[in-house]
Amino acid sequence: MTLPLLKNNDSMLPSHLPTRVLIVEDDEDDYLLIEACIKDIPDKKFLIDWCYNYEEALKRIADSGYDIYFIDYLLGEKTGLELLRDAVALGCEDPLVLLTGIGNRDVDIQAMTIGAVDFLIKSEINTEKLERCIRYALERSTHIRALKANERKFRNIFERSKDAVFLADGDLVFRDANNATSDLFKYGRDELQQLSLYFLFARRDAAALLKARLQQTGEVEDEEVELMTRTKEKRNCILSLSRQTDPAGDTYIQGIIHDITNLKRIERATFQIEKLRSTATLLRTLAHEVRNPLTNINLSVEQLKPELNSEDANIYLDIIARNCGRIDGLISELLDLSRPAEISLQRVPLQSIVDSTLAAASDRISLKGIGMELNYPEHPAYIMADMEKLKIAFLNIVINAVEAVPNQAGRINVTIREDGGHYKVFINDNGSGIPEENISRIFEPYFTSKTNGFGLGLAATWNILQSHRATIDVNSQIGEGTSFVLAFETAN
Repeated sequence: MTLPLLKNNDSMLPSHLPTRVLIVEDDEDDYLLIEACIKDIPDKKFLIDWCYNYEEALKRIADSGYDIYFIDYLLGEKTGLELLRDAVALGCEDPLVLLTGIGNRDVDIQAMTIGAVDFLIKSEINTEKLERCIRYALERSTHIRALKANERKFRNIFERSKDAVFLADGDLVFRDANNATSDLFKYGRDELQQLSLYFLFARRDAAALLKARLQQTGEVEDEEVELMTRTKEKRNCILSLSRQTDPAGDTYIQGIIHDITNLKRIERATFQIEKLRSTATLLRTLAHEVRNPLTNINLSVEQLKPELNSEDANIYLDIIARNCGRIDGLISELLDLSRPAEISLQRVPLQSIVDSTLAAASDRISLKGIGMELNYPEHPAYIMADMEKLKIAFLNIVINAVEAVPNQAGRINVTIREDGGHYKVFINDNGSGIPEENISRIFEPYFTSKTNGFGLGLAATWNILQSHRATIDVNSQIGEGTSFVLAFETAN
């Protein structure tokens, strides 16, 4: 195994090792003068090499074989400033000192701007100045190396974090963000630097409250918020912010966003399953308890009919029989909703299911003058599905969207997009929206906000999607519209 070259300015090195110096100088007399001054430095050991060729000097700098470099301003056809630029471009972290025959303030400023640690006039060089220059340069190099090592370490943590980590100004406009931030919001880094986090809040009132709190306290810790991606997909997140001040006195905001959308989705699905399971148990009990006396009533009606010849009596018996049948039908309907839908899975493209659904709803869409926009991937989005059952689930959502949007000005957008191992279907409308308190109940049987609705459509949709091992999320804003997001496992 080859060991890396160790240098005096590495903190692990013993102090008695010699300092390696390279003098890049095309005048041998000047080289000998500088060499003599360095060798006269007391209590220090030096290994001094000379190089007078530009290309050779650049190669030696690239090899990082020295602790400090003294570079003459004039190097044949090229200058020391050019060598400085090339050395810095190669990633040189060792101290570079520019030497010149005549003092020049502009050259001094250029050298320091490029990355030189010092600027010395050769006619003023002596042992004392060189000793101080070398000592300061090596100390500064040690500190810079430590800072850069820490920067690389924390930059690595910053970039590899699965949470979104970012820096922002006082208005939460992104200054810097890791890849997880871009992945979360579906914006590139350059695009994020044009956006404020407040713009990505799902609810404007929540953004206003958080802004006031951050301005007042300078800190937000583990706040649960709803944020929107570029594709208008709502994400449930835990947000932490803190105001910091840099050495120049400027303030900035450090932020961390932890995405808990999947956790929330699992919680909602588990709650819905438990709720339906309890409902199913109650329905089975009620069905048993109600159907027993209902059967007795029906049998009694059948027995009475032959014995009663009165026309009025038969009318009443028919009313009793019809209503008993209606009660029995309602019980069967409720029991069907509480059971998993029976499905026959086949490999079908989502595009075909959506097209078939929209064809079934085309009359309603045309009569209301609704604008439709479809966005499909170029390749078929295959899933395992019962096409007819899934068409019912989609149709319930589309019909709700049709009823929610205004005549002529209504817009419905259906998008199919691949996301990891899933295909997601986005059904967006610009309708009246769903109140926040109703969103958690819209999949319950018989829950409805419509005056003429029965509340069975979305309950059936949820049941069918559960049988397909699909998930469904709802995002809505009053007066702006609603978005249903359905996710299916791919079958490519």
